[in-house]
Amino acid sequence: MSGLAVRLRRSIAQSGPITVAEYMALCLMDPQHGYYTNRDPFGAGGDFITAPEITQMFGELLGLSLAQAWIDQGRPQGVVLAELGPGRGTLMADALRATRGLPGFHAALSVHFVETSPNLRAVQAEQVMGAVWHDNLRDLPEGPLFLIANEFFDALPIRQFIRQGDGWAERMVGLAGDDLAFGLSTPAPLAALAHRLADTRDGDLVETCAPATEIAAEIGARIARHGGGALIVDYGDWHSLGDTLQALKQHKPIDPLAVPGDSDLTAHVDFEALALAAAPAIHSRLTPQGVFLERLGITARAEALARGLEGERLAAHVAAHRRLTHPAEMGDLFKVLGLYPQGAPVLPGLEP
Repeated sequence: MSGLAVRLRRSIAQSGPITVAEYMALCLMDPQHGYYTNRDPFGAGGDFITAPEITQMFGELLGLSLAQAWIDQGRPQGVVLAELGPGRGTLMADALRATRGLPGFHAALSVHFVETSPNLRAVQAEQVMGAVWHDNLRDLPEGPLFLIANEFFDALPIRQFIRQGDGWAERMVGLAGDDLAFGLSTPAPLAALAHRLADTRDGDLVETCAPATEIAAEIGARIARHGGGALIVDYGDWHSLGDTLQALKQHKPIDPLAVPGDSDLTAHVDFEALALAAAPAIHSRLTPQGVFLERLGITARAEALARGLEGERLAAHVAAHRRLTHPAEMGDLFKVLGLYPQGAPVLPGLEP
């Protein structure tokens, strides 16, 4: 049993059940036992693999999309090029390499990472020289903001509510004997979910994520104020409905309550909530990742990189292209939402 599991059981026995959001926050970011604070979870040796670790093409194309948006907005200076939850720094390294030939772009920007894990900061520092780290998005300097958030919002703590009549019972984490178990609070009307009474029925589960909407609001306000653009890439859909809390360990799904602190916990992103919170910035149409990457020319880039490859290296390269773009793999599961200022063109790869 993990150290966090022991502590959770003791705390719940003394003080009562906790929300799913409180549970997720402890499992992922506890200073002593948190999943992200004490390990590098990415890649074959970790518990999951993200698109930038599959192929360089992903980071290259996202970087080029933002670079073109910079051109479209008049090549502003003092650009804050930021990434939320940058993993190993691979995506940003690929984006910078792909855009280094664009006259004036690198001279106009500084690179900023929003990352709280000391271990991951050390890994990122090896990939991207001269980056500046922040614990919070609000700490970024003012200026035109060009931002990437790839598989960031899915790890933010969610709350879960089950409709009962005109009220909502919150799903809680408590104890069944000595084991962690889900339970429900007493149902009550909830103003924040009053609008969901129109599209739900008794027993439906709705997830909310206050940290996500607060971050989206900050991104949107900065883009509206100074210009720029944001690419948000994650799995989820336009509207939250149903239980999407999941845990991964060694690339396999497990019970989210099984090994707190020793597995990755995520939930699907409610892109509608992000888009509404980001106003007055404009949002693009939600677009499948595969469609977005194809519009940016990933197939032509894949063909260029394939020249000179053969055998296992060529097969791995072809498989990486398929994994990112095919509807049966990441192509439809992952979606892309763009944010941009009033009067500016939509970010390349997306539609208004």
